[in-house]
Amino acid sequence: MTAELRPVIDAGVVRRLVDAQFPQWRGLPILPVEHDGWDNRTFRLGEELSVRLPSAAGYREQVAKEQEWLPRLAPLLPLPIPQPVAAGTPTEEYPLPWSVYRWLPGRPVVLLGDVSRDAVLAEAIGRFLVALREAPTTGAPQPGTHNFFRGAPPDVYGEEALAAFTLLPPADADRARGLWAEATASRWGRPPVWFHGDVAPGNLLTDASGALSAVIDFGTSGVGDPACDLVPAWTMFEGAARDRFVATVGLDDDTWARARGWALWKAAITLRDRPADLEARATLARILR
Repeated sequence: MTAELRPVIDAGVVRRLVDAQFPQWRGLPILPVEHDGWDNRTFRLGEELSVRLPSAAGYREQVAKEQEWLPRLAPLLPLPIPQPVAAGTPTEEYPLPWSVYRWLPGRPVVLLGDVSRDAVLAEAIGRFLVALREAPTTGAPQPGTHNFFRGAPPDVYGEEALAAFTLLPPADADRARGLWAEATASRWGRPPVWFHGDVAPGNLLTDASGALSAVIDFGTSGVGDPACDLVPAWTMFEGAARDRFVATVGLDDDTWARARGWALWKAAITLRDRPADLEARATLARILR
C-alpha cells in the first residue's frame, strides 16, 4: 500500500480493531470527532479515550514515534498533549499500526472562526513553542520520512517550490522567488531543538473561554530547525496578534526568513493542487506583502 492508496477507515473498522485487540473496551461507544485530520483519522472511544489511525502507509512511522516520545515530552510542557495508553497492531483489514490515547477535551481553533487578531491566543501558542524548544533532545528523531523532513532546511522542497511558483502571476512569482532565495540562504546553526511540525488551527484545542487548552497531532514532530513552527505568523495571525506571536517566539531574522519559506512552499503547492483554496490565497497574500 502506498501513501496514495488509503485504507477504508470508519467506525465499523475501529470497532473490530478495538474489540479484537482490547476487549476491555469492547462495550465503549465509538464516534467520529467533530474535526478530523488528513494524515490520521480519529474516533472517540467512550468518554475518556480516543483512537487514532494513520490514513495511509506514509504516516505509519509516526505511530511509534508518538508512542515513545509524547510521554517524555508531556511533563515538560505548559499544556496537555496526547497521552498514549495502548498501541494497536496491523490486521488484514487495516494493515497499519494505530494508537489509543486519553481523550483531550476542547474545540479546535479551526472551528472558532477568525482568530487572526487574537493576540492572547498568539502569545499562548508562542509560549508553548518556546517550552517545547527547551525539551531535551538526546536520541530524539531527526528530520526524515517520518515527518516529511520538517526541521530540515526549507530547500529540501526547493525543486517543488520553484516549480509551483511558475504557476503564480508573474509579479507574484518574481516576489516568491526572491523570498525563497532569502529562505534558503541560511541554516540553523545551533544544536537541534524540538519542534511540533504542524502548528495549524486543527491541532490547537481551546476551552470554553477560547483559551488555548491543548496541542495535538505530533506526527510531524522531531528535532532540528524550529523554523517550520513559525508559520502561524502568516497562516493564522495579522496585526498586533502577529507581532505578539513573533515577540513571544523570539529567534533571529534568518530563522524567520526560513519560516516564511516554509509557509510560502505550502501555500504555493496548495494553490497548485487547489487553485481556488481561499485559505492558501490569504496566506500567500500575507507572505508576498
